[in-house]
Amino acid sequence: MARLGLGSDWLCAFANDISEKKASAYREYFGDCAELLVRDVAEIASTELPGTPTLVWASFPCQDLSLAGSGAGLNGRRSGTFKPFWSLIQTLVAEGRIPKLIVLENVIGALTSHGGQDFQTLIGTLTAAGYKVGCLVMDAVRFLPQSRQRLFIIGAHSTINMTDCVAGLKAPGPVAPWHTTSLRNAYSALPKNLQAEWVWWNVPVPDRPVAPFASLIEDEPTGVHWHTNAQTERLIGLMAPLHKKKLEAVMRSGQRLVGTLYKRARPNEQGVNVQRAEVRFDQVSGCLRTPVGGSSRQTILVVEGKRVRSRLLSPREAARLMGVPDSYPLPSNYNDAYHIFGDGLAVPVVSWLNRHLLLPLAASQRIGKAA
Repeated sequence: MARLGLGSDWLCAFANDISEKKASAYREYFGDCAELLVRDVAEIASTELPGTPTLVWASFPCQDLSLAGSGAGLNGRRSGTFKPFWSLIQTLVAEGRIPKLIVLENVIGALTSHGGQDFQTLIGTLTAAGYKVGCLVMDAVRFLPQSRQRLFIIGAHSTINMTDCVAGLKAPGPVAPWHTTSLRNAYSALPKNLQAEWVWWNVPVPDRPVAPFASLIEDEPTGVHWHTNAQTERLIGLMAPLHKKKLEAVMRSGQRLVGTLYKRARPNEQGVNVQRAEVRFDQVSGCLRTPVGGSSRQTILVVEGKRVRSRLLSPREAARLMGVPDSYPLPSNYNDAYHIFGDGLAVPVVSWLNRHLLLPLAASQRIGKAA
């Protein structure tokens, strides 16, 4: 999805993932790609990386940095894959094959993981290699009907003359909405030497209306089936009084409305965690996640007066919520499809970042466009 967002402005010279399922989906869309290497990043040698890349993009696993994750941070088994990735970057720099631009993408929990130490490590690692660094917290909800905040760390190497950059790429200080309170707090906690290498990247805010969630729903869903009446009633029975009132108000309206529902563990009156179904009808989906456990699978409710129907979100609907075109082939297995999209990047977010920051940075230096 990073490649989808970057589009034809860039030539993809190398791609890597450890998952054969994700690699299969990649090949289905992009073809039999010689640039794709399916292997653990820790087993890749710098000699397998072609040429001198202009842009290196890394979306490393988020589980150990996530607020809902293990808390292991960059020392965790999954998020710790940043270390062998960065070892490759260090080798490229030592060989004189210096990437001009580096983008690291992860969950916003990276800002506070281990009391901010993991974030400081990421920023310090880039600056030690000669990069000016800045961050953006971009929410997909400004482009798509999905609430999905992600952290983008963008480094520009010192060989890029920042004084020659296109006007407006740098701001004198934090600007809304991309520089959130949590990001400003993380910056303030950095040592002064790292703050000195910081850039407040300036990216415009999209002003186009976002399509409502209901517009992405399939009339005849693929890969899923409608729940039975008993299954729908069970979901309604899991709702706390506040959410039942939301549903009842929609039913009384007589309008056809589509909502989304997640099952979560919430404390009851006795303080004991119980499973609850939480519904929203604001035409925004909750954040897609990977299908680990039933609570992570998003359910939709279609309300037409007194009639309420429910089913899981279909794979195609999940793809649409990520801005993936309908021409993108879907894996035949539901969980495989949901994992790919729940673990991916919102394509329009990448496109916006590319158009308004990455391409201008590259063009200002007249450097080649190989990623």
